[in-house]
Amino acid sequence: MYLSNSNIFGLSGAGLGLRRAMLPTLQVEVPDCIDFFEVSPENWVGVGGHLGKQFRSLTERHRFVAHGLALSLGGPAPLDTAFLLDLKQFLDHHDFALYTEHLSFCGDEGHLYDLYPLPFTEAAVKHVAARIRQTEDILERRIAIENASYYVTPPGGEMDELSFINAVLEEADCYLHLDVNNIYVNSVNHGYDPVAFLRGLPGGRIVYGHVAGHDLEPSGLIIDTHGQNTIEPVWDLLAEAYRSFGAFPTLVERDSNIPPLPELIAEVERIGTVQKRYPLCRSTHGISEVAA
Repeated sequence: MYLSNSNIFGLSGAGLGLRRAMLPTLQVEVPDCIDFFEVSPENWVGVGGHLGKQFRSLTERHRFVAHGLALSLGGPAPLDTAFLLDLKQFLDHHDFALYTEHLSFCGDEGHLYDLYPLPFTEAAVKHVAARIRQTEDILERRIAIENASYYVTPPGGEMDELSFINAVLEEADCYLHLDVNNIYVNSVNHGYDPVAFLRGLPGGRIVYGHVAGHDLEPSGLIIDTHGQNTIEPVWDLLAEAYRSFGAFPTLVERDSNIPPLPELIAEVERIGTVQKRYPLCRSTHGISEVAA
């Protein structure tokens, strides 16, 4: 029987992106619908004291994944190996299931959270794939890359976004962290069919997914703020992803305008409800099968 990539990392079900404002409530009780949490390690590496103890009390009892913001996998400056060594210690200490990063680059000075698109070129494919392999060597673990939102198409492209993502995944031989909201955002901003884009991705590489909300500008541009509830077209696209690849672990991201926890829990529960309509994804590396 095939095992899904998510099962390799011990992931299943529905999850929530953990933010510090949620800690007091979650210290009292973690709702049963939350199967795993995600954090950005830049916000937690080196955190001690009372906050560090609260965090550790959760990581000891629940499954966690780390989703990076500022490694700048596609950037021109050398990778921050000192940060990666600290990150490795953090992941090992908390027994994190997985580390993922954006397929993008950040500013070269310090750790910035602005995520810029890479040029869709063969040279960029080779460059970022080499840096993914370097990251894996330092962390001593496989990683996944997330399809990122972007607002200006990089000049000099030799391929489209979908071809670029697939080429990087193939060249680096890494996993895919599928952000369903980012597909929707880019499809509106750049005028392509989100379902066709989704179906063109290698489902067998998916380890887990994201849904989130976004802000709509008066111009019609969508900004990926993670500051609103997930909208119906994104839920529909998530269902299409499960229909195409089988149900994979998925979590809710919320970074601003964070509502009371019950409102977020309702979205986590909705993920679980949608997952139950579809068979689980069973996959080998790069080959996806839907199991009954």
